[in-house]
Amino acid sequence: MSTGLRGARTARRWSQERLIREIERYAREHVIDVASTASLRVYVSEWENGKRAISDRYAAILRQLLGITDAELRDAPAVAAPAVADGYDELLLRIDSASSVSQSMVAAFNDQTELLRTMDRERGAASLVDQMTGHLSALEEALNFAVLPDARQPVALALAGASTLAAWQALDSGAVERAWRHYELAKRAAHDADAPMYLAHAMAEQAYVLNEAGRPALGVSLVRDAQRSLGRAGSPRIRAWLHAAEAELCAYADMPDDSRRALDAADAAIPAGPDDRDPDMLSIFLNGAHLTRWRGNVLAMLGDGEAVSSLYDALDMADPTFVRAKAGLHCDLVQAHLARAEYDDASTHLRQARLLASRTGSVRQRRRVDLLSARL
Repeated sequence: MSTGLRGARTARRWSQERLIREIERYAREHVIDVASTASLRVYVSEWENGKRAISDRYAAILRQLLGITDAELRDAPAVAAPAVADGYDELLLRIDSASSVSQSMVAAFNDQTELLRTMDRERGAASLVDQMTGHLSALEEALNFAVLPDARQPVALALAGASTLAAWQALDSGAVERAWRHYELAKRAAHDADAPMYLAHAMAEQAYVLNEAGRPALGVSLVRDAQRSLGRAGSPRIRAWLHAAEAELCAYADMPDDSRRALDAADAAIPAGPDDRDPDMLSIFLNGAHLTRWRGNVLAMLGDGEAVSSLYDALDMADPTFVRAKAGLHCDLVQAHLARAEYDDASTHLRQARLLASRTGSVRQRRRVDLLSARL
């Protein structure tokens, strides 16, 4: 029985008929031949009931549609890389190859991460799982056989950024265990790179996994531990980001006073101006406009009437390429209007949130839409 396929399908609230339509749509867009609708109905039923193995051709389509790895789709454990290379000659060949990783190759790794980040925010994570899996494998291969610090450190830093992105994509796709493992990889890589900002960022994002699992108080403890581990070593922007994350997690944990204090700390730390990225911390997008949206999100969770004005300000300033973030912003507005019993406005933003969440394939945002729908 393919519980992986069934679980990924139901996480998106897709019926088997919807999955079949998506397979056919994907085939049309990519000029791929697939079976007839009637045959696909049989295939999907038999795949999910263990009566038919998923062929490689259909597995490639399903991974793109559902944002899961091949192991998750087929309910198979991921194949671990061999602990050592087969023979000393091959081992030394890999070590020599890793030691010759040039700055230009590291730059190419980072460029690939940046491309995947851009595609993720515009199209969502579901269609990128194969590309991201291959990207992480190449980075891990380079790091595993790099011996000396001057070879390891730049590759480890690239891996820390890429695996944190992969973890957030997995969380957005509903693959919670994969997200957790990627965050653990990001933390190890950040340690290897001696990069406290990347370590703190991975720890704080990992706190969201705990929150999604129903342990928001434990998430608060982890994000505060991230702040302590960073100390004063980080830039103002990463400190502002950590305070904002703390504020959001405190709101989930029903700690309103702590949440407001953390919001004030984020406001005090954020650098002035429109720039939203640090040259030393490319994994974070945060400026005053983004923080306005984050404040509105937190205030909406706290039931504060000020949330509506903050969120509309953020909507006016929103970058249209941040599609998934915009879905979250409309969800925030639904929550804020519901707190004021403004049901017509809430319904308007709920429709926009549902549309954008479907466009990006975000399981996380779709779950939020469903919870808000139940309140209307």
